[in-house]
Amino acid sequence: MKRLVIGVMVCAAAMCGAQKKSKLPPQYQGAARATVLHTANVYVAAEAGSQRVSVVTPGHEVTIMDRSPGWVRVFANTDEPEQNDYDAPEIQDDSQSSPVSGWIKDKGVVGPGTANGDRLIFGAAVIAESQAYAPHAPKDAAAMAHFLYKRMFEYFPQSPLAGEAAWRSADIRWQLQKADFATLPSAKEQDPNLRPRLYEDELKKVIKYFPGSKYAAMAAYELIDQKLCGDWQGLPKCPDKETDYYEKYAKEYPDGPKTAEALWQAVYRQGVVSSMYLAEENKKKADNAASHASSLNDQLQSRFGSTDWAARGSALIYRLQQGIPVYGNDRD
Repeated sequence: MKRLVIGVMVCAAAMCGAQKKSKLPPQYQGAARATVLHTANVYVAAEAGSQRVSVVTPGHEVTIMDRSPGWVRVFANTDEPEQNDYDAPEIQDDSQSSPVSGWIKDKGVVGPGTANGDRLIFGAAVIAESQAYAPHAPKDAAAMAHFLYKRMFEYFPQSPLAGEAAWRSADIRWQLQKADFATLPSAKEQDPNLRPRLYEDELKKVIKYFPGSKYAAMAAYELIDQKLCGDWQGLPKCPDKETDYYEKYAKEYPDGPKTAEALWQAVYRQGVVSSMYLAEENKKKADNAASHASSLNDQLQSRFGSTDWAARGSALIYRLQQGIPVYGNDRD
């Protein structure tokens, strides 16, 4: 817990000291930041009948400049860029608008000074995330969840929920971008360097600011995606190299929530390597890979014997012992 608190304090200092180009005009600099928990219309005046000039969706920022009974004067949609121009584009939701000054109703406006604000924003993010997984999900639900988790982490860096919020924000962005890149022709390239790189900074921040936590372990596991081949193309080079990544991960995070899965991935890939070498009629290398798979599976069984991953490992080793290919056609 002490390490976690230290990580949060470092995070807060690092974020406050970051040199970002703000969207705010000079007269708005230093004003109170906040977000909204529902879609809010931005009006020219503090009257519902006045002209609507924009909208603010959950998770996007407003800068509070003034208040009137039932209303808040804001500079809306003031989110700062998340990374440099040469990186992948920032996650967007289709309803995000350009910064604009106006009035919004004083409902669901939550900022760093709001009592219980961390739980309010986190709860709204959880609702949006659950909606994103539902059939016929509302448009932009995942993006809203990403931004809400991000705001919660930024506004309340010392909250007990900060680590999980940072992780969930980064994970949603990673999964959305990975799904998008999977539709590109380059997704099938054997060499991972030949496809667009996923944006890593948010996951790396989780590791940096919450060292030793389960969130850091999960973030490190996702970063392995960046190193994996798009298509093995029937050659043992890729799965053999990928085994090293998962073995290394299991050593660096021996008790992490993804360690059992990492060991299984290593066992599976050595099973694949063995099958590939058998197809090439290279029995010596096939036997070596099978032996490596068995050794890794021993670790999996001894450390995580009650998990589904261990059951998978047992089934895979049995296939190898029976001479049933793990990769390719297994029909005799």
